[in-house]
Amino acid sequence: MSSRVFYRYNPASDKYERVYPTRATRIWTAVRNTLVAGCCLAVIFGIVYYLADTPREKLLRQENEQLRDEIDILNRRLDISADVMNDIMARDDNFYRVIMGAPRLTKAQIYAGLDNENRYRHLNHLSDAELIKSLTKKMDILDRQLYTQTKSFDELQQLARDNKDRITHIPAIQPVPQKFMKQMASGYGYRRDPIYGTSKFHEGLDFAADRGTPVYATADGEVTMAGWQSGYGNLVEINHGYNYVTRYAHLSKFRTKPGTKVKRGDLIGEVGNTGKSTGNHLHYEVRYKGAPQNPINYYFMDITPEEYDELLRLAENAGHVMD
Repeated sequence: MSSRVFYRYNPASDKYERVYPTRATRIWTAVRNTLVAGCCLAVIFGIVYYLADTPREKLLRQENEQLRDEIDILNRRLDISADVMNDIMARDDNFYRVIMGAPRLTKAQIYAGLDNENRYRHLNHLSDAELIKSLTKKMDILDRQLYTQTKSFDELQQLARDNKDRITHIPAIQPVPQKFMKQMASGYGYRRDPIYGTSKFHEGLDFAADRGTPVYATADGEVTMAGWQSGYGNLVEINHGYNYVTRYAHLSKFRTKPGTKVKRGDLIGEVGNTGKSTGNHLHYEVRYKGAPQNPINYYFMDITPEEYDELLRLAENAGHVMD
């Protein structure tokens, strides 16, 4: 840009003479122009900085979004793992520890030390601190549950070693092999009586099978009865000791007699339709200290966890009452 030229009228010479700026004026003009240009550049740079991302910033933003997605996925996987662990712990409390006669674990034992919020204070300075804290808490809970459950299984394993004889005397298999079963005829609990039509508590499980299907003792013990009993028809009763008794009703034939010592898996009778019965089936009961138990909780040596879940489903939905 060309500099401005100034002229001033001189009356003495009657001419316009060119006016040259002083050195100070030239310096101030240069400084002023430099400052104005610098300010303009700063404004332009600020606008670009805030409105347009640099390639590095774009990359960092993409990486942050990817990290958040990965955290969300990890969070969902932790929820699934927690559900699985809770199921294992429920089985431990309501099944394995019941069988072994061990007390249930308390929440204080399981979650000891996890109620201290100060352990997560160091995470407060992070971005997405609440999300990170939630994720960390879930991982801590799962770690603690895994540790507690491992110790629990170690305890149960030791109890099993110490109570080997007791284990053999606890009912632990199906009395009728799965391959012979036609269906789960009736489950444990209140059912409609097939003869009288009234609501009645069904104290065992009914296994529909062909006449003559073998029936096996579900644990070691001594046969205390092999004869006729009203309602039950031909009945075998076995005292297993440790307060356990099992009953096998509506048999067509006896394969044992009172006073016989039996082992788990010994043949004791055959499926029939005797007594108060509407079809060939086995009525099976487990009693502990004289009180009826749900036999479905006493198949832990005979079926896989998947088969156990299926058996639960069948027992819950069984509606064909046969005795």
